[in-house]
Amino acid sequence: MKRNNCETREDFLEKWMVMGEEKQKVPPNQRVTSKFPVLHEGSIPKFDPKMWDFVVEGLVKNPVRLTYEEFLKLPKVVGKSDFHCVTGWSKLDNKWEGVAFKTVSDLVKPLKEARYVTVVAEGDYATSLPLEDLLDDDVLLAYRLDDKPLEPEHGGPLRLVVPKKYAYKSAKWVRKLRFTEEQELGYWEKRGYSNTADPWKEERYA
Repeated sequence: MKRNNCETREDFLEKWMVMGEEKQKVPPNQRVTSKFPVLHEGSIPKFDPKMWDFVVEGLVKNPVRLTYEEFLKLPKVVGKSDFHCVTGWSKLDNKWEGVAFKTVSDLVKPLKEARYVTVVAEGDYATSLPLEDLLDDDVLLAYRLDDKPLEPEHGGPLRLVVPKKYAYKSAKWVRKLRFTEEQELGYWEKRGYSNTADPWKEERYA
């Protein structure tokens, strides 16, 4: 029991253990925030579900173009993961809902030559990753966050989520995936940011 608003030994140990577990989830030189700061290049695009489409092209057997309704009919996954911004903040335990990247890959059937995927978003934004990295179980194309539709400022109606990379690899407002043999550098990668973007190795800049 507590006395004079002081913690018992058990309370202190429990808090210490929680803080220790949280610290282990945070890469070097990142600070944890409970908010979700809004950072992006360009303006937030307008979304018209009747005009929106999702395209997969390049080195695949079955290129596809899906309407918004068709995309929502793909098998859904729910995952919880942490989100690390290259500017130094991390938001932990985010609940994402959407379509696993593996599901899209299985649908289009990449050719054996396909080694990379360029992620094309609204406006002038793109990024790219090795196909092998995108096939991890925690990578998805998300349209809901914490049990709510993904808000436009956070990338709605659709954003890529790659928890093991800095957030500029988790492109907002995704419209197209292009499977390639050679890697195509993205918007920030062309401007000096790391192409590998591993937060645990602090790969912030090239």
